[in-house]
Amino acid sequence: MVNVCDTGVELCGVRLDNPVIPASGTFGFGREFAEFYDLDILGAISVKGTTREARFGNPTPRIAECRGGVINSVGLQNPGIDAVIGEELPALRRIFHKPIIANISGFSIDEYEECCAKIDHEEQVEIIEVNISCPNVHNGGMSFGTSPGSAAAVTRAVKGVTTKPVFMKLSPNVGDIVSIARACEDAGADGICLINTMLGMRIDTMRRRPVIANKMGGFSGDAIFPIALRMVYQVAGACALPVMGCGGVSCADDVIEMMMAGATAVQVGAANLRDPYACMRIVEELPERMRHLGIERLEDIIGVVK
Repeated sequence: MVNVCDTGVELCGVRLDNPVIPASGTFGFGREFAEFYDLDILGAISVKGTTREARFGNPTPRIAECRGGVINSVGLQNPGIDAVIGEELPALRRIFHKPIIANISGFSIDEYEECCAKIDHEEQVEIIEVNISCPNVHNGGMSFGTSPGSAAAVTRAVKGVTTKPVFMKLSPNVGDIVSIARACEDAGADGICLINTMLGMRIDTMRRRPVIANKMGGFSGDAIFPIALRMVYQVAGACALPVMGCGGVSCADDVIEMMMAGATAVQVGAANLRDPYACMRIVEELPERMRHLGIERLEDIIGVVK
């Protein structure tokens, strides 16, 4: 029986005390959760998605509850890159002393490039996560992450202006996730994060109209875990890059499954919206589950399922 458990992992040279990371968009800029528990128990934090200009977001209502999850259409509400750098990151660093992951979104390659170049200069940030699920305004609104060519173009652009590790966050709303991950790898990405939300919809049957003002939104929660796990397994087996797994993770066993499928670190998303203590609970549960499964070092189980 294992007595001492090592939960530490290494992500592109960045050491994490444990693999548990609140996912971007579900944890604000970190400060919102500091009243619930000591944030320093986390492995890292991926902060709210950031764009060049401040965004109010989509019209309300933006949230629809579902069996096994939730649909959101917040629309990347954020104060803009300059405010994030000048206010949010310094405020988070004062209360959080572990790695910070900056999540960058954009609606053109120029925007991705500009925001990543700015955030690369910030000492508070250890890793840059690039969300390519945004609509490309110069290509009819199709997401950058829906084609290998577009995904590679964003990757090349941001890698040309950054020195920090860059993880490309991929959309699951595609036919072949592996081809897109490989395109990002070939274009110089340092890692892959997957999956982002799936596209979903709810209808108010009394009013006979969509629940969400934007009609459709990102579906996340427990129900998408098997899909996320499958995609992590496929990409980890096809690429030589570290993977951050995300999608439906809500307990320590989910983290272990993700890592066995090939993830080096694991993000927790919708669970934070349902239970603000979700990440704390998972971190506390991990050693017990490791002992139960005879796991001495979490790094030893990364990708053990072939």
